[in-house]
Amino acid sequence: MSAFHSHGRGHLDGPVVVFGTGLLGASIGLGLRGRGVSVFLSDPSPTNQAVAVDIGAGRPLSELEKAPQLVVVAAPPDVTADVVERALGEYPEAVVVDIASVKLAIQAELRRRGVDMSRYVGTHPMAGREKSGPVAARGELFTSMPWVLCPSEETSADALQTARSLAGDLGAIVSQFTAEEHDEAVALVSHLPQVMSSLLASRLQGTPLHALSLAGNGLRDTTRIAASDPTLWVQILGNNAAKMVDILHGVREDLNRLIGTLEDPTAPGARLDLAQLISEGNAGQARIPGKHGGPPQAYSWLTVLVDDRPGQIARLLTEIGEIGVNVEDLRLDHSSGQNVGMVELSVMPNKHDLLVEALTDRGWRVLQ
Repeated sequence: MSAFHSHGRGHLDGPVVVFGTGLLGASIGLGLRGRGVSVFLSDPSPTNQAVAVDIGAGRPLSELEKAPQLVVVAAPPDVTADVVERALGEYPEAVVVDIASVKLAIQAELRRRGVDMSRYVGTHPMAGREKSGPVAARGELFTSMPWVLCPSEETSADALQTARSLAGDLGAIVSQFTAEEHDEAVALVSHLPQVMSSLLASRLQGTPLHALSLAGNGLRDTTRIAASDPTLWVQILGNNAAKMVDILHGVREDLNRLIGTLEDPTAPGARLDLAQLISEGNAGQARIPGKHGGPPQAYSWLTVLVDDRPGQIARLLTEIGEIGVNVEDLRLDHSSGQNVGMVELSVMPNKHDLLVEALTDRGWRVLQ
Protein backbone atom coordinates (compact mmCIF):
# COMPACT_ATOMS: atom_id res chain seq x y z
CA MET A 1 0.00 0.00 0.00
CA SER A 2 1.32 3.44 -0.93
CA ALA A 3 -0.19 5.32 2.02
CA PHE A 4 1.84 7.86 3.96
CA HIS A 5 0.89 10.18 6.79
CA SER A 6 2.06 13.69 7.59
CA HIS A 7 0.96 16.86 9.31
CA GLY A 8 0.36 19.05 6.27
CA ARG A 9 1.69 22.59 6.26
CA GLY A 10 -0.65 24.93 4.44
CA HIS A 11 0.33 27.64 2.01
CA LEU A 12 -2.98 28.62 0.43
CA ASP A 13 -3.22 32.20 -0.74
CA GLY A 14 -6.75 32.05 -2.15
CA PRO A 15 -9.26 32.88 -3.24
CA VAL A 16 -10.96 29.53 -2.60
CA VAL A 17 -14.36 28.68 -4.03
CA VAL A 18 -16.48 26.11 -2.18
CA PHE A 19 -19.36 24.43 -4.00
CA GLY A 20 -21.68 23.02 -1.35
CA THR A 21 -22.33 24.60 2.05
CA GLY A 22 -23.34 21.63 4.16
CA LEU A 23 -21.47 20.63 7.30
CA LEU A 24 -18.14 19.93 5.58
CA GLY A 25 -18.22 22.71 3.00
CA ALA A 26 -19.16 25.35 5.54
CA SER A 27 -16.57 24.01 8.01
CA ILE A 28 -13.87 24.31 5.34
CA GLY A 29 -14.97 27.88 4.73
CA LEU A 30 -14.87 28.74 8.44
CA GLY A 31 -11.46 27.12 8.89
CA LEU A 32 -9.90 28.92 5.92
CA ARG A 33 -11.48 32.26 6.81
CA GLY A 34 -10.02 31.89 10.28
CA ARG A 35 -6.59 31.72 8.63
CA GLY A 36 -7.14 34.81 6.51
CA VAL A 37 -7.99 33.07 3.23
CA SER A 38 -10.75 34.60 1.07
CA VAL A 39 -13.59 32.10 0.55
CA PHE A 40 -16.56 32.28 -1.81
CA LEU A 41 -19.57 30.01 -1.50
CA SER A 42 -22.15 28.49 -3.80
CA ASP A 43 -24.95 26.07 -3.01
CA PRO A 44 -28.06 24.90 -4.92
CA SER A 45 -30.02 25.75 -1.78
CA PRO A 46 -30.22 29.53 -1.31
CA THR A 47 -31.06 28.97 2.35
CA ASN A 48 -27.98 26.84 3.02
CA GLN A 49 -25.79 29.36 1.24
CA ALA A 50 -27.30 32.30 3.15
CA VAL A 51 -26.78 30.54 6.49
CA ALA A 52 -23.16 29.70 5.60
CA VAL A 53 -22.54 33.35 4.69
CA ASP A 54 -24.22 34.52 7.91
CA ILE A 55 -22.00 32.33 10.10
CA GLY A 56 -18.89 33.70 8.40
CA ALA A 57 -17.90 30.74 6.22
CA GLY A 58 -17.41 32.97 3.18
CA ARG A 59 -18.99 35.44 0.78
CA PRO A 60 -21.43 34.66 -2.05
CA LEU A 61 -19.76 33.42 -5.24
CA SER A 62 -21.31 36.34 -7.13
CA GLU A 63 -18.81 38.63 -5.35
CA LEU A 64 -15.74 36.77 -6.67
CA GLU A 65 -13.57 39.23 -8.64
CA LYS A 66 -10.39 37.27 -9.40
CA ALA A 67 -9.57 33.76 -10.53
CA PRO A 68 -9.56 31.29 -7.63
CA GLN A 69 -6.49 29.32 -6.64
CA LEU A 70 -8.59 26.38 -5.52
CA VAL A 71 -12.12 25.05 -5.96
CA VAL A 72 -13.48 22.65 -3.34
CA VAL A 73 -16.42 20.51 -4.44
CA ALA A 74 -18.42 19.56 -1.33
CA ALA A 75 -21.37 18.11 -3.20
CA PRO A 76 -23.19 14.78 -2.69
CA PRO A 77 -21.42 11.80 -4.31
CA ASP A 78 -24.03 11.34 -7.05
CA VAL A 79 -23.38 14.83 -8.48
CA THR A 80 -19.71 15.25 -7.57
CA ALA A 81 -18.38 14.33 -11.02
CA ASP A 82 -20.77 16.83 -12.66
CA VAL A 83 -19.69 19.67 -10.37
CA VAL A 84 -15.98 18.84 -10.72
CA GLU A 85 -16.25 18.80 -14.52
CA ARG A 86 -18.04 22.15 -14.52
CA ALA A 87 -15.52 23.71 -12.14
CA LEU A 88 -12.56 22.56 -14.24
CA GLY A 89 -14.15 24.21 -17.26
CA GLU A 90 -15.19 27.46 -15.56
CA TYR A 91 -11.88 28.02 -13.75
CA PRO A 92 -9.12 26.92 -16.14
CA GLU A 93 -6.29 28.03 -13.83
CA ALA A 94 -7.63 26.57 -10.60
CA VAL A 95 -6.94 23.29 -8.87
CA VAL A 96 -10.18 21.41 -8.21
CA VAL A 97 -10.61 18.94 -5.34
CA ASP A 98 -13.64 17.05 -4.14
CA ILE A 99 -14.27 15.75 -0.63
CA ALA A 100 -16.69 12.89 -1.39
CA SER A 101 -16.38 9.73 0.69
CA VAL A 102 -15.87 7.47 -2.35
CA LYS A 103 -13.10 8.04 -4.84
CA LEU A 104 -12.69 5.32 -7.48
CA ALA A 105 -16.09 5.73 -9.17
CA ILE A 106 -15.74 9.52 -9.38
CA GLN A 107 -12.21 9.32 -10.75
CA ALA A 108 -13.28 6.74 -13.35
CA GLU A 109 -16.27 8.83 -14.43
CA LEU A 110 -14.16 11.96 -14.90
CA ARG A 111 -11.61 10.01 -16.93
CA ARG A 112 -14.43 8.56 -19.05
CA ARG A 113 -15.64 12.09 -19.80
CA GLY A 114 -12.18 13.11 -20.95
CA VAL A 115 -11.73 16.02 -18.53
CA ASP A 116 -8.32 17.51 -17.68
CA MET A 117 -7.27 15.37 -14.73
CA SER A 118 -3.99 17.21 -14.18
CA ARG A 119 -5.72 19.90 -12.08
CA TYR A 120 -8.01 17.51 -10.19
CA VAL A 121 -7.35 15.74 -6.88
CA GLY A 122 -9.83 13.45 -5.18
CA THR A 123 -9.71 13.89 -1.40
CA HIS A 124 -11.63 12.71 1.64
CA PRO A 125 -11.53 14.41 5.05
CA MET A 126 -12.41 11.75 7.63
CA ALA A 127 -14.33 14.09 9.88
CA GLY A 128 -17.93 14.84 10.64
CA ARG A 129 -20.61 15.29 13.26
CA GLU A 130 -23.95 13.68 14.02
CA LYS A 131 -25.57 17.02 13.11
CA SER A 132 -25.69 18.20 9.51
CA GLY A 133 -25.99 21.45 7.56
CA PRO A 134 -24.12 24.74 7.83
CA VAL A 135 -25.50 25.51 11.30
CA ALA A 136 -23.44 22.54 12.58
CA ALA A 137 -20.21 23.73 10.91
CA ARG A 138 -17.06 24.23 12.96
CA GLY A 139 -13.80 25.74 11.77
CA GLU A 140 -11.82 23.28 13.91
CA LEU A 141 -13.70 20.21 12.60
CA PHE A 142 -10.65 18.84 10.76
CA THR A 143 -8.01 19.49 13.42
CA SER A 144 -5.87 16.34 13.91
CA MET A 145 -8.29 14.31 11.78
CA PRO A 146 -7.19 12.18 8.78
CA TRP A 147 -7.52 13.79 5.36
CA VAL A 148 -6.85 11.37 2.49
CA LEU A 149 -5.46 12.53 -0.87
CA CYS A 150 -6.11 10.24 -3.85
CA PRO A 151 -4.28 11.70 -6.87
CA SER A 152 -4.64 10.03 -10.24
CA GLU A 153 -1.75 9.20 -12.56
CA GLU A 154 -2.43 12.46 -14.39
CA THR A 155 -2.46 14.72 -11.30
CA SER A 156 0.26 17.37 -11.46
CA ALA A 157 2.69 17.95 -8.62
CA ASP A 158 1.38 21.51 -8.18
CA ALA A 159 -2.21 20.30 -7.89
CA LEU A 160 -1.24 17.69 -5.33
CA GLN A 161 0.65 20.27 -3.27
CA THR A 162 -2.35 22.62 -3.34
CA ALA A 163 -4.61 19.83 -2.07
CA ARG A 164 -2.08 19.03 0.65
CA SER A 165 -2.00 22.72 1.59
CA LEU A 166 -5.78 22.77 1.99
CA ALA A 167 -5.68 19.91 4.46
CA GLY A 168 -2.65 21.41 6.20
CA ASP A 169 -4.26 24.83 6.60
CA LEU A 170 -7.18 23.14 8.32
CA GLY A 171 -4.94 21.25 10.75
CA ALA A 172 -5.57 17.77 9.34
CA ILE A 173 -3.22 14.78 9.24
CA VAL A 174 -2.59 14.13 5.55
CA SER A 175 -2.48 10.63 4.06
CA GLN A 176 -2.06 9.57 0.44
CA PHE A 177 -3.74 6.48 -1.02
CA THR A 178 -4.68 5.37 -4.49
CA ALA A 179 -8.41 5.65 -5.14
CA GLU A 180 -8.79 1.87 -4.96
CA GLU A 181 -6.84 1.63 -1.70
CA HIS A 182 -9.00 4.37 -0.23
CA ASP A 183 -12.28 2.72 -1.17
CA GLU A 184 -11.11 -0.63 0.21
CA ALA A 185 -10.06 1.01 3.47
CA VAL A 186 -13.21 3.06 4.07
CA ALA A 187 -15.41 0.10 3.16
CA LEU A 188 -14.01 -1.65 6.23
CA VAL A 189 -13.41 1.18 8.72
CA SER A 190 -16.36 3.46 7.84
CA HIS A 191 -18.99 1.89 5.60
CA LEU A 192 -19.17 -1.53 7.32
CA PRO A 193 -19.65 0.03 10.79
CA GLN A 194 -22.53 2.09 9.39
CA VAL A 195 -24.20 -0.98 7.89
CA MET A 196 -23.72 -3.08 11.02
CA SER A 197 -25.01 -0.27 13.24
CA SER A 198 -28.08 0.18 11.05
CA LEU A 199 -28.79 -3.56 10.95
CA LEU A 200 -28.56 -3.77 14.73
CA ALA A 201 -30.73 -0.69 15.29
CA SER A 202 -33.33 -2.01 12.84
CA ARG A 203 -33.91 -4.95 15.20
CA LEU A 204 -35.15 -2.47 17.81
CA GLN A 205 -38.22 -1.55 15.79
CA GLY A 206 -41.33 -2.63 17.66
CA THR A 207 -39.34 -3.60 20.75
CA PRO A 208 -41.40 -2.92 23.92
CA LEU A 209 -40.25 0.19 25.75
CA HIS A 210 -39.82 -1.72 29.01
CA ALA A 211 -37.20 -3.87 27.26
CA LEU A 212 -35.40 -0.83 25.82
CA SER A 213 -35.30 0.71 29.31
CA LEU A 214 -32.58 -1.85 30.10
CA ALA A 215 -30.28 -0.46 27.37
CA GLY A 216 -26.85 0.61 28.48
CA ASN A 217 -23.80 2.15 26.84
CA GLY A 218 -23.13 -0.98 24.79
CA LEU A 219 -26.31 -0.55 22.77
CA ARG A 220 -25.97 3.23 22.61
CA ASP A 221 -22.35 3.03 21.41
CA THR A 222 -23.03 0.44 18.73
CA THR A 223 -26.15 2.14 17.34
CA ARG A 224 -25.07 5.80 17.53
CA ILE A 225 -24.27 6.12 13.82
CA ALA A 226 -27.52 4.40 12.85
CA ALA A 227 -29.02 7.91 13.03
CA SER A 228 -27.14 8.88 9.84
CA ASP A 229 -28.76 10.38 6.74
CA PRO A 230 -30.28 7.57 4.59
CA THR A 231 -30.07 9.56 1.35
CA LEU A 232 -26.34 10.13 1.71
CA TRP A 233 -25.63 6.52 2.60
CA VAL A 234 -27.59 5.20 -0.36
CA GLN A 235 -25.13 7.12 -2.56
CA ILE A 236 -22.03 6.08 -0.60
CA LEU A 237 -22.88 2.38 -0.50
CA GLY A 238 -24.00 2.35 -4.12
CA ASN A 239 -20.72 3.87 -5.26
CA ASN A 240 -18.62 1.48 -3.17
CA ALA A 241 -20.78 -1.62 -3.60
CA ALA A 242 -18.09 -3.96 -4.94
CA LYS A 243 -15.74 -3.34 -2.00
CA MET A 244 -18.62 -3.71 0.46
CA VAL A 245 -19.81 -6.99 -1.03
CA ASP A 246 -16.38 -8.57 -0.57
CA ILE A 247 -16.37 -7.63 3.12
CA LEU A 248 -19.99 -8.63 3.71
CA HIS A 249 -19.31 -12.10 2.28
CA GLY A 250 -16.77 -12.51 5.08
CA VAL A 251 -19.23 -11.20 7.66
CA ARG A 252 -21.83 -13.67 6.37
CA GLU A 253 -19.38 -16.56 6.79
CA ASP A 254 -18.69 -15.52 10.38
CA LEU A 255 -22.40 -15.11 11.10
CA ASN A 256 -23.23 -18.52 9.64
CA ARG A 257 -20.46 -20.01 11.75
CA LEU A 258 -21.90 -18.39 14.88
CA ILE A 259 -25.45 -19.50 14.08
CA GLY A 260 -24.27 -23.05 13.52
CA THR A 261 -22.47 -23.07 16.86
CA LEU A 262 -25.39 -21.58 18.80
CA GLU A 263 -27.84 -24.07 17.31
CA ASP A 264 -26.06 -26.71 19.38
CA PRO A 265 -24.10 -24.80 22.05
CA THR A 266 -23.27 -27.94 24.09
CA ALA A 267 -21.78 -29.87 21.19
CA PRO A 268 -18.09 -30.84 21.42
CA GLY A 269 -15.97 -27.83 20.49
CA ALA A 270 -18.87 -25.34 20.60
CA ARG A 271 -17.63 -23.42 23.63
CA LEU A 272 -14.13 -23.27 22.19
CA ASP A 273 -15.54 -21.87 18.95
CA LEU A 274 -17.48 -19.18 20.81
CA ALA A 275 -14.41 -18.24 22.83
CA GLN A 276 -12.33 -18.11 19.66
CA LEU A 277 -14.87 -15.84 17.97
CA ILE A 278 -14.74 -13.37 20.86
CA SER A 279 -10.95 -13.61 21.00
CA GLU A 280 -10.71 -12.78 17.30
CA GLY A 281 -12.75 -9.67 18.05
CA ASN A 282 -10.37 -8.81 20.89
CA ALA A 283 -7.42 -9.10 18.51
CA GLY A 284 -9.04 -6.93 15.87
CA GLN A 285 -10.10 -4.26 18.35
CA ALA A 286 -6.59 -4.09 19.75
CA ARG A 287 -5.27 -3.08 16.33
CA ILE A 288 -7.33 0.13 16.17
CA PRO A 289 -4.96 3.10 16.49
CA GLY A 290 -5.02 4.96 19.77
CA LYS A 291 -5.41 8.64 20.55
CA HIS A 292 -4.38 11.02 17.73
CA GLY A 293 -3.74 8.09 15.41
CA GLY A 294 -0.86 6.74 17.49
CA PRO A 295 -0.29 3.12 18.42
CA PRO A 296 -2.99 1.29 20.39
CA GLN A 297 -2.92 2.03 24.11
CA ALA A 298 -4.14 -0.12 26.99
CA TYR A 299 -5.84 2.48 29.18
CA SER A 300 -7.14 1.99 32.71
CA TRP A 301 -10.79 2.77 33.42
CA LEU A 302 -12.50 4.03 36.55
CA THR A 303 -16.04 5.21 37.26
CA VAL A 304 -16.95 8.29 39.31
CA LEU A 305 -20.46 8.75 40.69
CA VAL A 306 -21.75 12.32 40.39
CA ASP A 307 -24.96 13.95 41.53
CA ASP A 308 -27.22 14.58 38.56
CA ARG A 309 -27.28 18.35 38.79
CA PRO A 310 -25.70 21.18 36.75
CA GLY A 311 -21.97 21.77 37.03
CA GLN A 312 -20.90 18.46 38.56
CA ILE A 313 -19.11 17.04 35.51
CA ALA A 314 -17.35 20.35 34.89
CA ARG A 315 -16.19 20.41 38.53
CA LEU A 316 -14.95 16.82 38.26
CA LEU A 317 -12.91 17.51 35.12
CA THR A 318 -11.50 20.71 36.66
CA GLU A 319 -10.32 18.83 39.71
CA ILE A 320 -8.78 16.07 37.58
CA GLY A 321 -6.83 18.81 35.80
CA GLU A 322 -5.70 20.20 39.14
CA ILE A 323 -4.51 16.72 40.13
CA GLY A 324 -2.42 16.71 36.94
CA VAL A 325 -3.92 13.71 35.16
CA ASN A 326 -4.91 13.73 31.48
CA VAL A 327 -8.23 12.09 30.59
CA GLU A 328 -7.78 9.92 27.49
CA ASP A 329 -11.47 9.10 27.00
CA LEU A 330 -14.79 9.75 28.74
CA ARG A 331 -18.24 8.16 28.69
CA LEU A 332 -21.43 9.16 30.50
CA ASP A 333 -24.21 6.96 31.82
CA HIS A 334 -26.98 7.17 34.41
CA SER A 335 -27.82 4.83 37.23
CA SER A 336 -31.27 3.45 36.45
CA GLY A 337 -33.94 4.82 38.77
CA GLN A 338 -31.56 7.05 40.72
CA ASN A 339 -30.63 10.70 40.44
CA VAL A 340 -26.98 9.79 39.97
CA GLY A 341 -24.72 10.04 36.95
CA MET A 342 -21.75 7.80 36.20
CA VAL A 343 -18.69 9.25 34.52
CA GLU A 344 -16.42 6.55 33.10
CA LEU A 345 -12.86 7.82 32.63
CA SER A 346 -9.85 6.25 30.95
CA VAL A 347 -6.33 7.29 31.93
CA MET A 348 -2.82 6.01 31.44
CA PRO A 349 -2.28 2.93 33.68
CA ASN A 350 0.49 4.61 35.68
CA LYS A 351 -1.95 7.41 36.67
CA HIS A 352 -4.87 5.17 37.70
CA ASP A 353 -4.09 4.67 41.40
CA LEU A 354 -2.99 8.28 41.82
CA LEU A 355 -6.28 9.55 40.39
CA VAL A 356 -8.44 7.15 42.45
CA GLU A 357 -6.70 8.19 45.67
CA ALA A 358 -6.78 11.91 44.89
CA LEU A 359 -10.46 11.94 43.88
CA THR A 360 -11.41 9.91 46.95
CA ASP A 361 -9.56 12.37 49.16
CA ARG A 362 -11.57 15.18 47.56
CA GLY A 363 -14.85 13.49 48.41
CA TRP A 364 -15.74 11.86 45.09
CA ARG A 365 -17.26 8.38 45.04
CA VAL A 366 -14.97 6.27 42.85
CA LEU A 367 -15.63 2.74 41.57
CA GLN A 368 -12.66 0.80 40.19
